[in-house]
Amino acid sequence: MLRHLRLKIPKMSISTRILPADPRSISFIGDVPVFSDKVTETNLHLAAKEVAKSGSVVAFPTETVYGLGGSALEDSSVEAIYAAKNRPADNPLIVHVSSLEQVGRLILTQLHKIPSVYDELISKFWPGPLTILLPIEEGSPVLNLVTAGQKTVGVRMPSNNIARALIALSDTPLAAPSANASTRPSPTLASHVEADLKGKIPIILDGGACSVGVESTVVDGLCSPPMLLRPGGVSPEEVKQYGGKQWLDLVLAKKTAGKMEPVRTPGMKYRHYSPSAKVVLFNNCGDGRHAVQKYMEHKQCKVALLRTKKFCSAADMGYSDFVERNMGTTAVEIARNLFKDLRAVDEMGVELILVEGIDEVDDGLAVMNRLSKAASETIDGADLQ
Repeated sequence: MLRHLRLKIPKMSISTRILPADPRSISFIGDVPVFSDKVTETNLHLAAKEVAKSGSVVAFPTETVYGLGGSALEDSSVEAIYAAKNRPADNPLIVHVSSLEQVGRLILTQLHKIPSVYDELISKFWPGPLTILLPIEEGSPVLNLVTAGQKTVGVRMPSNNIARALIALSDTPLAAPSANASTRPSPTLASHVEADLKGKIPIILDGGACSVGVESTVVDGLCSPPMLLRPGGVSPEEVKQYGGKQWLDLVLAKKTAGKMEPVRTPGMKYRHYSPSAKVVLFNNCGDGRHAVQKYMEHKQCKVALLRTKKFCSAADMGYSDFVERNMGTTAVEIARNLFKDLRAVDEMGVELILVEGIDEVDDGLAVMNRLSKAASETIDGADLQ
């Protein structure tokens, strides 16, 4: 049974190399990467050779977050992913490809094609931060360890040039969850990966900051009505707008799977996105002054405040000693800074992280999905009246 399996991290430490790669130096002729920078080319070939090995994994940037990739067709590679992250094995993995041709040749059987319900979404959002659920038919080489024993697999084509080039050069569909220790905030910088996985993986490709900052949107067009299983880099409104009439009735799946319920996509079960410090989420609390002051009564500890759209500064609230970050005023900015700022203040040794929530509309849905799972406690302004 996969449900209760958690593969243990090997005790032995390995040398981790951090290899720079410039996504701007990579272009594509069809699906073939072309390099204008020798260092990037050399490092991509090294990483591609490593990730093609049985039992090996590589961390690499995507537009969403950094991924930890291993062959979706090799048991030992998938086991290495679970072991490095200490990830529960009933939490399925998303498979990353560099081309539509790879989907047909390496994931689906020859008798099957990508269901037509996805045609318009693929045309608009591939490559990009959208994952689609595909049926796993008899004869598909995708492993049970990847799908957690289910009959579907999530597949996406990342738009980050480093990710696409790595997959194309290795000609290997990569099962790739976020490249962090399980339960930790997802990594959006190579330094985040290094902090969590140094000594556990051989290579980290450093391609700079991720542009989206939260994981991909996951949709299921195999059911009726279609479902959004995880909000992410493509908003529900965009799915409805560009997916065609069959997506107009898109429904949102529940945020968290039950204890004994199969996990259909990553992020639906277990603790996620959490720093070491306690995270407290504030919803509908105006400028935050009253809510934060009430919450902080009789508390003496090191505190960080992560502001977004409406909260006043910590100094205006009366707290000159708070660590403070302004994550932005738009959902896109906040998503890009969310995990980075959670990690940054956590590394300062704070005990409490107070975070201002935003409206769960458009791109804000993905932000609040992550924050609600990172938070140990939620304060609602309506309860303070």
